[in-house]
This record gives sequence, structure tokens and C-alpha cells, in this order.
Amino acid sequence: MVSSLFASYPSLPLEQVVTFGATTIVAPHPDDESLGCGGLLALLRQAGVPVWCVLVTDGTMSHPNSRKFPAPARQALREQELRTALAILGVEPQQLLPLNLPDGAAAGPDTPVGRAAVQRLVSFWRQHPPATVLVPWRRDPHPDHRATSLLVRAALAQLPALPRVLEYVVWAWERATPTDLPTPGEVRGWQLSIGAVLEQKQQAMGAHHSQLPGSPIDDDPDGFTLSTAMLAHFTQPTEIYLEATDGYFSSQAPATHAAQP
Repeated sequence: MVSSLFASYPSLPLEQVVTFGATTIVAPHPDDESLGCGGLLALLRQAGVPVWCVLVTDGTMSHPNSRKFPAPARQALREQELRTALAILGVEPQQLLPLNLPDGAAAGPDTPVGRAAVQRLVSFWRQHPPATVLVPWRRDPHPDHRATSLLVRAALAQLPALPRVLEYVVWAWERATPTDLPTPGEVRGWQLSIGAVLEQKQQAMGAHHSQLPGSPIDDDPDGFTLSTAMLAHFTQPTEIYLEATDGYFSSQAPATHAAQP
């Protein structure tokens, strides 16, 4: 059902990519940037378009029982993997803003921690105004992804002008129920051809060694690694983007549905 829905979307003309202007990718975890948007980021950088990455969580819950890599070491490892992946895609190391929210428990904008994160985003975007923001699909089935969407939505409401917002999918490929998927009138869906930069995207995904089979964090048998089936969705020469047609990012009406885990 998910694949057939996404396959029905029309192609986003490649020439539109250069019109996106300064772009911020907001990633809940290290690796979401490469999985969801690696091809687009590479195309933007090839065209000389500035790209920033905001990392929302510290990524430490992928292997919570590791003694070889305690939480500070896991955080450092995952952030370095992210910086390596971004470099492969052409994004400079100084173009990263980590928010360091707790992995697996990213706060919503109605909490003190969430409000502080929103203000950091607002300050960042006032200093580096984005023309386009890439954010996880509002009902991507992971609580950190949904919280990220709400944080971004709250921050955008405080900007003087709304940038173009494109939502990307990660866990919807594997975990989406029918109610998680876009409904008529919510979004306009696009497929973006990334064949020209697919190898770059694969290399960037591969930079996240700790999340792949053979992870260097090998002392937590219950630790997380991306499955072969999951990775297969991101080896395709297209990426999926959703653009709101329902005013979601221009309205601050309650969005409780998006916040559900």
C-alpha cells in the first residue's frame, strides 16, 4: 500500500531543485538525513545551494546497554558519523546544529525542554534564514520524528516569512498504518529522481557504521541496526517528498494527531 501510493506521485522536475534556495534538513537522529534526503542534499550541494543540518536528538538509545560505548561515547560516535555522511554529501562540517534532545524521548513544543528547542531553532533561522526546510513527515511512525515535526512547526510560526516546507519519510516505509499515510487534501506528493547521486547517498548511509550490520558497538545484543529490508527502500533512484496543501505549517491549530506515537 505504501509503495503503491508513493509510486503514484508525479516526478518533481530536477530543475526545481536549484530554486529551493538555502535549505535546512531537520533530522531526528543521525542517519535520517542520509536515508530520507541524501539524494536531494547531494543535488543541492552540486548546484551550489547552501545546506544546513539540524540534529534533534543525541542518538544514544540505539545501543543503550553498551558498556564499551557508554552514552557520551555513543553520542560522540554518532555525531562523527553524521559529520562524515554530510561531508560525503557535500555539506560542510560547520553547517551542523545539534540540539541534543534525549533519543527516544524528544520533547514536544508544549514542554519546557521543547520550548527551549523551539527557541534555539527560531534563533538559528533568524541568523540563517531558510528558503526551504526538510522535516520528517508529520505522522512518520516514530515518536521522535513526530515530535520533530511539531518542534519545527512551532518554530516556523515565529518566523516573519514561511519557507517552503517539504516533508520526507523514513519509518513510514516499514511501519505505516493506513492512518499514518497522507490523506486527500493534506499534501501534494512528489518523486525526485536521484539516480545521478545515488552512489553518494549510499556512501553517506554507509558512514553510519554503528547503525548497520557489523556495528562497532558490538556488546549490546539488543542494540538497533537497520535491517536489510529497511535499507532496501533507500537504495532506489527516487526519494519521496510531501508538500502540505492543508496549511499545516502556516497554522498553529492543535495538531494532536501528529503528536501521537
